[in-house]
Amino acid sequence: MSERFDFTGDELAPAYRAAVDAIEAGDLVVLPTDTVYGIAADAFKADAVQRLLDAKGRGRDMPPPVLISVVESLDALATDVPDNGRKLCQEFWPGPLTVICHAQSSLMWDLGETQGTVALRVPDHENTRELLSRTGPLAVSSANKSGRPAALDVYDAEDQLAESVAVYLDGGAVTGGEPSTIVDITGDTPRVVRVGALSVEQLRAVVPEVATEDDKPTDTQPAAEAQPADEEKAADETKPVDEAKPADEARPVEEAEPADEAKPVEEKPDEKPTDEPVQASKKDEDKTDSDVRPAD
Repeated sequence: MSERFDFTGDELAPAYRAAVDAIEAGDLVVLPTDTVYGIAADAFKADAVQRLLDAKGRGRDMPPPVLISVVESLDALATDVPDNGRKLCQEFWPGPLTVICHAQSSLMWDLGETQGTVALRVPDHENTRELLSRTGPLAVSSANKSGRPAALDVYDAEDQLAESVAVYLDGGAVTGGEPSTIVDITGDTPRVVRVGALSVEQLRAVVPEVATEDDKPTDTQPAAEAQPADEEKAADETKPVDEAKPADEARPVEEAEPADEAKPVEEKPDEKPTDEPVQASKKDEDKTDSDVRPAD
């Protein structure tokens, strides 16, 4: 049976104790953050993470982000963090920024189909950070059934998740109400996957090279994307107007024979490279889908 505890004021000992006990038992806890209410599970207990996904009605293809209590935990969970990504974390943590990083391969956890990445955030909620310091990293997704709006108070969360959650922490109505902004920092250039409480302008004020989905093709693969345009142009140049009209300009039989010369247009030797960039772009799209999965 679910229990609800007051998570405001100074008398928080019962709430902390109940939440820690539930997490250690592999149960679920609903807690407030600076954006929306979240549903939490021990990130290192695979069965607890699966219980979280089941409660939301979500598959393993949409793994939950992980909340941590301090910026310093970044390197314990992620690897190959670029300087520009680290700069964003130092500026906006605690706060509504989620970063997708390469996960430490030594970590014994199973968050779902992450493709070797992990989405991390330090929430700007003092009581929740204190809880995280007692429990360790928690897999946390928005407290709602998948496809429904995220809960902005504990009662909405209870209505949606009911008995699937052991402990509800009532921190009052959250003041943010907007989900975190998600930035992929697995590459050389930070790329915005979802715009939320932080705007692109705020991110670029700290790291000017931050890219968005709109300018991703030129920023992420300039060489590959520039080449197709040149090659397509070259393919068009094999069919100049002057060559397309020889039959009209001179109908004699002698000039009708150069039909073989027109064959290069049918064979389209230069168009082959254009197939390759299309495949490259598809991979980028697949990555984007994968990147968006960590959060609602």
